[in-house]
Parts: sequence; structure tokens; C-alpha cells
Amino acid sequence: MHHAPKGQPSHEVRIIGGQWRRTRLKVLDKPGLRPTPDRVRETLFNWLGQDLSGWRCVDAFAGTGVLGLEAASRGAAHVLLVEQDAVLVQHLQDNVTRLQANAASVQRGDAVSSLGRLPGGSVDLVFIDPPFDGPWFEPALKAATRAVSVGGWIYLEAPVKWPAEALGALGLQCERHLKAGAVHAHLLQRVSPEVMPTLTAISTEGDTR
Repeated sequence: MHHAPKGQPSHEVRIIGGQWRRTRLKVLDKPGLRPTPDRVRETLFNWLGQDLSGWRCVDAFAGTGVLGLEAASRGAAHVLLVEQDAVLVQHLQDNVTRLQANAASVQRGDAVSSLGRLPGGSVDLVFIDPPFDGPWFEPALKAATRAVSVGGWIYLEAPVKWPAEALGALGLQCERHLKAGAVHAHLLQRVSPEVMPTLTAISTEGDTR
């Protein structure tokens, strides 16, 4: 989730693909809550491939949960939805129950701490989409890098394009990037330490039509 203009009314988002395609999820009217735009999510899952069967995923700043539930809709084996706000946690749980999303579980807690408790290399994909004015980006990236397996993925949504040097220092490379409005979306891959010195981060501008 990230910050929206004050006074934005509550609305709905839709799951784009998979078994719950076109299912609408209500977005609560809470300050700062705004889900990843449809066009960005559609591009992201095109990057990842439409079928996520067997993947282990974490939606670290779940908010509406639309990123994690989109992954579950596309066959992910398990999706952990982490959210600190109690009202949003209940709303996430209601949606998981309504969808009968047996592969999804909801956890109330701090995203960085929750990522830090995961066994190293235990997940395939982490979504990082925190409020844009907070201090979470760097600690969340560090914790997510440890949690994902070599060859695994991190989706980062931020107000700026993340520097290749900073990503490389963490053992990440940017495989895809797009800018849509105020959003910079990055698809990052965890690369093995042995390969890192020979790799150059790649940034590919996406189609934001």
C-alpha cells in the first residue's frame, strides 16, 4: 500500500487473473491506503509469468491484500499476508474467508520483523509496497533479500527508482522497471554471491499504457 490524496473515497479493486479473475475487493476508506494500480499489477504478473503454481509468497505490507491474493489466484502454494493495522487485518481475513483462499494466511505484525523471522531462502517472491513516506524501504529490502531463495524475486514499489548500486550491494539485480504516475515498480531478482561481481543491474522501462 502507499499514500493516496486525502479525501479519496473508498472504492474497489479487482483481481486480474487466475481462479478469482474479475473478483472485486473493497478498499477501506483509511488514510494512506491505496492499492497497486491495475495496470501496474497486470504488468508485474506478465513479468512473473501468469502461472505461479507452487510458489511461496509474502505480501509484506499487505494493505488491501490485492498483490498477495492475486498471487494466490494464480496458483501460489502459500501466501503470507502481513499487516499491522487491526482493521485491515480483519478485512484481509474476511476476504481470505470469502474467497476460500486456503493457500493464504493473514498475520498481524510488523513487515520487517515478520520477514526477519522467516527461514533464509524459504520464499520465492516478496511484495514490498509500504507507505511512501515511511522508513521501511531499506530494512524491508534487506530482510526480503535474506528470505528469498537465490533466483527468487522481490517486487518493490517506491516513489523513486532504486539505485542499481544499492541493489547490487544487497545481492539483487533489477530485471524490470516501470514508472506509472508517482509509482516506480521494480522486479528484483536475488542472485548468487558468486555471480554478483560479473552482473550489471538491468533496468527496462515498461509499457505504462
